[in-house]
Amino acid sequence: MIYHVVYFQLKPEVDETLTEELVRTARSLLLKIPEVLSVRSGRNIARESQWQFFFSIEVASLEKLEITRDDPFYLKFLEKHIKPNTSSQFAMDFELDPSKKLKYS
Repeated sequence: MIYHVVYFQLKPEVDETLTEELVRTARSLLLKIPEVLSVRSGRNIARESQWQFFFSIEVASLEKLEITRDDPFYLKFLEKHIKPNTSSQFAMDFELDPSKKLKYS
């Protein structure tokens, strides 16, 4: 499993209402992508943080992540909602491997 997480710095003119719209839109559009297994999105409760909004998606493999990045719903989300409202971003991809035996204390 691959967990793709992206943090965004919002433009100064983006208010709380628009931020909430970004949260809802991320979930509604990205869940339409067949390769996406789950979506999380939200706003940072620490208002002074430079990363005020995030979304994450879970997919089965790196190949599925690449397919997702080319999906029309993903591209629409970036073009219509992310690019006009954000000034910077940073992303990380994590591999989740439940097949390995991990011991938790």
